[in-house]
Amino acid sequence: MNRGPTGIEDLLRLHAPQVLGALVRRYGHFDSAEDAVQEALLAASQQWPAQGTPGNPRGWLIRTAARRLTDQLRSESARERREARAAALTPRDAFTAPPPGESRAPAADDTLTLLFLCCHPALSPAAQIALTLRAVGGLTTAEIARAHLVPEATMAQRISRAKHKVRGVPFRQPGPDDRDQRLTAVLQVLYLIFNEGYTATSGSDLHRADLAREAIRLTRSVRALLPRDGRVTGLLALMLLTEARSAARSGPHGELIPLDEQDRTRWDRAAIGEGTALVEEALSRGPAGAYQLQAAIAALHDEADRAEDTDWPQILALYDLLVHRVPEPMAELSRAVALAMVQGPRAGLEAVEALEERLAGHHRLDAVRAHLLERAGDHDAARAAYQRAAGRTLSTPEARYLRMRAARLLPASDAGGA
Repeated sequence: MNRGPTGIEDLLRLHAPQVLGALVRRYGHFDSAEDAVQEALLAASQQWPAQGTPGNPRGWLIRTAARRLTDQLRSESARERREARAAALTPRDAFTAPPPGESRAPAADDTLTLLFLCCHPALSPAAQIALTLRAVGGLTTAEIARAHLVPEATMAQRISRAKHKVRGVPFRQPGPDDRDQRLTAVLQVLYLIFNEGYTATSGSDLHRADLAREAIRLTRSVRALLPRDGRVTGLLALMLLTEARSAARSGPHGELIPLDEQDRTRWDRAAIGEGTALVEEALSRGPAGAYQLQAAIAALHDEADRAEDTDWPQILALYDLLVHRVPEPMAELSRAVALAMVQGPRAGLEAVEALEERLAGHHRLDAVRAHLLERAGDHDAARAAYQRAAGRTLSTPEARYLRMRAARLLPASDAGGA
């Protein structure tokens, strides 16, 4: 069956990491393989809408990317030895299409192997995260740059250097010692992939379900390798407890619905039950880290039958622990909201102002400021802050929501004359 453009885009994003993993496993040459995969994805996006999606999309992409890769290898040098080597890489049995109706899955999860490869210790932590978001998460360089608050050109250079460094690294699962060394970066990457899926930083869609699902799937795979690691368990719990609300986050026209206004009967109770059990398990295994604490916060939100039943004092206490252990500005911004819910909006606004330099120009800073100003009754200032936030976000649903909030707040002069 032919798919629409959105369906094809989702399908390509789903298969891209497996296709790249297959090429790197067989050929090496990470940097050239990634380029070849991008060319294959482009070819698919141009051909499939008109010709129909092939019965074996992944096999089509692997064969196409493999042809592009061997062409690249042949053109690198005119020397006979290089030509002979490239000729030996001609795609055959592993890249032939299976018989109709038969699927061919890799013997191992190439995406998981690719994930650990991108987190190779030869790379800096920043390069590990950037490369994995590009190769495994399918994010564009611009999206990754926005997530890290750096210029796109800077991120492009970082990714290019990272691809060059892992060229020639064997494509296999690391041993236990090496795996533990890479785990911190792996988990941070999965966390960022999930966040981009749950709330897209740009575009017309609020939720990129394919990214969120893939992050959860990969985190489950990592947990299967390390079932007693509290960080892995906590991250999986956080994802499940957060994704459980996804069906209630947008209205019939794609409009954003904030947490306190959501229809909680639409939340996924099975996911909440699994996530809550995982939180309890993770917290029972030693000191709580960032993922365990965030999962515990998410569980408190999910356990409240109504917004007014939310245990804000307990959430604030958890945020206090979180920002003490991981002084990250976005966590501190969320803590400001919890502080406002416990001590009043003015206390929250003071905490927001303290983050001005670290989050200057970020739309979320203005969005939280606007929300707290509205709660404090300063509608003129809130309206201006909502408008600034709307102008700074690249997400269409977020911008619409912020403009709607601004429109609801009449200037004081108009309100007085009403």
